[in-house]
Amino acid sequence: MSTDRRIVLFDLFGVIACHQRPGALEQMATLCGAPADAFTDAYWACRPPYDAAQQTAASYWTTVLRRLARPVDTDTVEELRLADIDSWSRVDKRMVAYAQGLRDRAEVALLSNIPSDHADAFLAAQPWLRNLDHVAFSGKIETAKPDPAAFHHCVTALRAAPADFLFIDDREENVHAAQAIGMNAHLFTQLHELTTAVDTWLPPRAA
Repeated sequence: MSTDRRIVLFDLFGVIACHQRPGALEQMATLCGAPADAFTDAYWACRPPYDAAQQTAASYWTTVLRRLARPVDTDTVEELRLADIDSWSRVDKRMVAYAQGLRDRAEVALLSNIPSDHADAFLAAQPWLRNLDHVAFSGKIETAKPDPAAFHHCVTALRAAPADFLFIDDREENVHAAQAIGMNAHLFTQLHELTTAVDTWLPPRAA
């Protein structure tokens, strides 16, 4: 069932924001004296609870360091936390402009897997996000994609129906999860392909 609204729901990293800064994981590994490969494995393996607000930043980094058999101290934890936030801080200015420009044709919202402290830093650095119709960060809503609850949060928050949404993400599992609850979805690869998909989905511009 649709309420005939049009809501474009963007993922953040890999769509509007850039993926993690190249070399960042190696730099963080050096900070704690761990091999880069082992650090990368621990970083990602321990990440889901942190993204979904089941762990604080301190708990997450303690878990990572213990998995690597490295000393845990507050200074190292804070250095890693800040380096991690900085590594995810870049945006694609073309995509920011595109998302903002859609607001005269549709409602525009965002759903991102991002820890709570990262979300606070990102909002402070990117105030344009506050102009969107809704922003949902996994670390704030306590559920992360591809869990259906993350998508249902947006449906409920916007008082809409799943069919009112066009969800845009660069990960297939998230696109499939959105489609499974009844959303329209597009797998993001390039801006020009996205503009075609959005233009096809939105009603024609008024003459």
